[in-house]
Amino acid sequence: MKITDLTHIISSDMPVFPGTEQPIFKCANTLEKDGFAEAIITMYSHTGTHIDAPAHMLAHGAHLEDFNIEHFIGKATILDFSKERIQFIDLDNLRQYENEIMKVDFIIIKTGWSKYWGDKIYYEGFPALTEEAANWLLNFNLKGVGIDAISIDDMNSTKFAVHKKLMSKDILIIENLTNLDSVKDKYFILSILPLKNKKADGSPVRAVAIEDI
Repeated sequence: MKITDLTHIISSDMPVFPGTEQPIFKCANTLEKDGFAEAIITMYSHTGTHIDAPAHMLAHGAHLEDFNIEHFIGKATILDFSKERIQFIDLDNLRQYENEIMKVDFIIIKTGWSKYWGDKIYYEGFPALTEEAANWLLNFNLKGVGIDAISIDDMNSTKFAVHKKLMSKDILIIENLTNLDSVKDKYFILSILPLKNKKADGSPVRAVAIEDI
């Protein structure tokens, strides 16, 4: 069995979606003073490698705690667009992977953009799904769609149509994935377990790929 971490580390100087505040780590207790170490962590629910619940953008959408635990684990495959110079991943781009999509619970869109983590270019020019492509994905029995970029929608989007299309069918969205080059198997198990808190519109996750099972 091979387990690969697909998660960016959370830090006070990490990239965040424009307008979002960076995480704050504050020392609350120390070994020297209190005999134990503990920190206060303040961050947005969509920080770092995270998942979006439908409640993130839909008025009556499900929160993360409304899903069974099985919804966060399943068979996955990576759709590789990292070598293509495209702005949008459209229906024609996805059709070549139709047989693979039919066999999995999760698809991960590999753009290669995670290599720009920490650089201002990370926010610009990454391939994003079109609304038509997102609508086509509703025909499959998917639990989630992931991407190694800051958003599944184009960065200039103000309506977030791709998010809303996928969320309308309770498809989770996983953003800011990384280390996808290390996953070698065509199919693997993906785990994206979130924090379990009330009214969760999203949560940072420790995303891992489990191969050779």
